[in-house]
Amino acid sequence: MRAVVLEEFAGPLEVREIDRPTPGDGQVLVRIHASGVNPLDTKIRAGRAAHARVQPPVVLGMDLAGQVVETGPGVNGFAPGDEVYGLTGGVGDLQGSLAEFAAVDARLLARKPAALSMREAAALPLAVITAWEGLVDRARVRPGQKVLVQGGAGGVGSVAIQIAAANGAEVFATSSGSKAPLVRRLGAVPIDYTTVPVERYVAEHTGGVGFDIVYDTVGGAVLDTSFEAVRTYTGHVVSALGWGTYALAPLSFRGATYSGVFTLLPMLTGQGREHHGEILREAAALADEGRLRPVLDERRYSLAEVADAHQAVESGTANGKVIVDVDA
Repeated sequence: MRAVVLEEFAGPLEVREIDRPTPGDGQVLVRIHASGVNPLDTKIRAGRAAHARVQPPVVLGMDLAGQVVETGPGVNGFAPGDEVYGLTGGVGDLQGSLAEFAAVDARLLARKPAALSMREAAALPLAVITAWEGLVDRARVRPGQKVLVQGGAGGVGSVAIQIAAANGAEVFATSSGSKAPLVRRLGAVPIDYTTVPVERYVAEHTGGVGFDIVYDTVGGAVLDTSFEAVRTYTGHVVSALGWGTYALAPLSFRGATYSGVFTLLPMLTGQGREHHGEILREAAALADEGRLRPVLDERRYSLAEVADAHQAVESGTANGKVIVDVDA
């Protein structure tokens, strides 16, 4: 099969012929139609993501959408011909999705939303699992709450807005002014972080009491700001990028709660993989109800153009999730 292979960190991405895998116990062989490109993929390629535990040579790519062609022993619930999607590889020792086929753990898969194309489905897994684990699993988002999404126009942020809204919350999201129309279309009240300080938007949108949930998808100084924006006592800050050293005093003085999200953990350890599949099934239902849809970059890339796809993500020129058409 054709696959994109990274021989060494910071090296070129080359299309090569490698052996087609055979599904083992609990695995299905998927014919991959589309693969999503995430910022983490570019960091792994550059050798700047030790937490992903990747050692070249390796096939990168975490998100996929495709069709089951074969099932291994012990697999129930999937059959050849099923259209599926999932967050299935590209970290640890798991083969990535920049290949024509992958043998993947069936627990990491769900049936593709019928309302979405293969390209749209491939845009969702990492983003939707990350958003879901923060909002639903950790913060228990519910109707009547006020939720602030930091970085609402990004991959995880844009999905987090829709999940919070689908759960009945009133959603607000920070972004640049140019992204305000997108944030509003997704279902949130936009806040221009470049011109409006945290004290002002907390006062304007919460009467000064703070947001019930603040989901940080940016990290760094934005997480520090999130500690200042959360509600006293009952507030909950969640971050998907809570690495580094932070002053916890603003959070502690509010008696609020913090949770971290590390989406790769089930893939790296094998524990909790069933829950990834459960989340994807819930997300597929939302998509089929018209309440969840990814934002895609309009440009198209083939396997031979993966380096260009990575450059679009690294340069910040992509308008939405970058997708590689594996079967182009």
